[in-house]
Amino acid sequence: MTADTKINPGVADRVAAMAGSGTVDVVILGAGINGAGLFRDLSAQGVNCLIIDKGDFGSGTSAAPSRLIHGGLKYLETGEFGLVAQSTLERNLLLRNAPHCVTPLPTVIPIFSWTKGIGAALRTLFGSKSAPRSRGALLIKAGLAIYDYYGSRNRVMPRHRMVGRRKALAELPALTPSIVATGTYYDAKVSLPERLVYELVADGMSTNPGSAALNYTDLASSADGVLTFQPRNGGSPFSVRPRLVINAAGPWIDHVNASLGMPSKMIGGTKGSHILLRHDELVKALKGQMIYFEADDGRICLVYDYLGLALVGSTDIPADNPDTVKADAAEIDYLIASIRSLLPGLQFDRSQIVYAYAGIRPLPASNAAIPGLISRDHSAPVLEPDATRPFPVISLVGGKWTTFRGFAEEVADSVLKRLGRSRQVSTKDLQIGGGKDFPTDGAARADWIGKAAAASGLPQERLEPLLARYGTTAAEVARHLSASGRRDEKLEASSFSLAEIEYIARRENIGHLADIVMRRTALAITGALNRHDLEAIARVAGEVLGWDSARIATEVDGVVAQLAERNLLKIA
Repeated sequence: MTADTKINPGVADRVAAMAGSGTVDVVILGAGINGAGLFRDLSAQGVNCLIIDKGDFGSGTSAAPSRLIHGGLKYLETGEFGLVAQSTLERNLLLRNAPHCVTPLPTVIPIFSWTKGIGAALRTLFGSKSAPRSRGALLIKAGLAIYDYYGSRNRVMPRHRMVGRRKALAELPALTPSIVATGTYYDAKVSLPERLVYELVADGMSTNPGSAALNYTDLASSADGVLTFQPRNGGSPFSVRPRLVINAAGPWIDHVNASLGMPSKMIGGTKGSHILLRHDELVKALKGQMIYFEADDGRICLVYDYLGLALVGSTDIPADNPDTVKADAAEIDYLIASIRSLLPGLQFDRSQIVYAYAGIRPLPASNAAIPGLISRDHSAPVLEPDATRPFPVISLVGGKWTTFRGFAEEVADSVLKRLGRSRQVSTKDLQIGGGKDFPTDGAARADWIGKAAAASGLPQERLEPLLARYGTTAAEVARHLSASGRRDEKLEASSFSLAEIEYIARRENIGHLADIVMRRTALAITGALNRHDLEAIARVAGEVLGWDSARIATEVDGVVAQLAERNLLKIA
């Protein structure tokens, strides 16, 4: 059926069964975070789902966030209290359900006045189209108190605190001395969002043998209630007749609706760009904290330690072509200038950039003059069946990374009602992928590592990095490494081994080399790649996937070109 048939015959068998029966309950078009979350939820209810993506799972907008799991402090300014309530709850749930990759992040807000911004904030709250500027200590104190209140459900982190200038500069000496105080609160970060998307898809597959997931597959046609798909990596086209279709294509939603014969104008996205700096002095100065600050033009920026690099973001400008989006020179200059102003004692320039990335936020179409004021809330408009299309289409518009589970739950309940079914399982306490039974304290971690080492025969020190990368799935990875005929040989530029690469290629629905280095691992985004390693990874993947030497060379050249052109990463 597809290029992964040889190594994942179960996926091909599931798709063949769907095509053979002719009918499937739900087809989800788009395997980003919203589509993947809904796929897992519906599959857990016993609904047979087919999720399709034209690229890799999580390779679009879901691969380009600020890598934060946050409650949306700035949404208080626009009066979106319901969104803050949901976001803080979902943040707390993710800290429990995905502790292998979602961890607390203490966040510092530099404050430059005591009373400014109150009037502007009130005007914004009541509908003004101008963004607040110079948010003072009184305003920030009030906002953080409200934020703590909304975050009290399933609370897992401390409440906020405020300190004056002297103590703030003692704690963070690199900050500009023009501050008058700082406020500190807690949100969270996700170490590898692309991998979490894949784990949601894998969970859906393991929960329901009647569900299937395919990447690198195009919607070829829609006619008479039948959707026909064409795998990109080879294989014959296949067709299914869905009872209901979910359009989870993010910034491509209007394009997909048009291909289904229903032109729409639901999306009005904005571009967010980020850069990662190799700056040991800055990472050390941050002390594990994020600085969430107001740039000179009033826009909100941030900087924090991401896997040993300093992640700086983000921009927020109108854009509408997700296929060609990348961080442009003006955006990079803006981010560097913003952080240089915040931390005047440190040096910043383009030579420190290891990686850059950008994505289109799939925000609802809006006439807002300021992109930052466009709502980050979500909706699910329905296009009901008509004479030429017997199935309804539900489009997943807007939303943000943090709220994917709650959004999925809302849509799943609507889908279940349409299918005449009831919810069987709540996802509120459903752990994700390697987060299942994850050891969250030192004693539990030592016990888990000891047992996994004894079961696999690997030394305990080898289990430490595996647990950090894969969560409790590391036990399965360790068994593969122990049983593999390949030596657990390390790559030159990272602590990954070729045996790990073999596991990923064999088990994790890989279609291209980029899937391994950009999404199943953090090798690309952390700059932990050289040409020798990339070629070694490609050879191992090629052995598993049946690539010939020409295909291996093409894959390597393609990744090198993509990373240089769109991510500013030069592979030497």
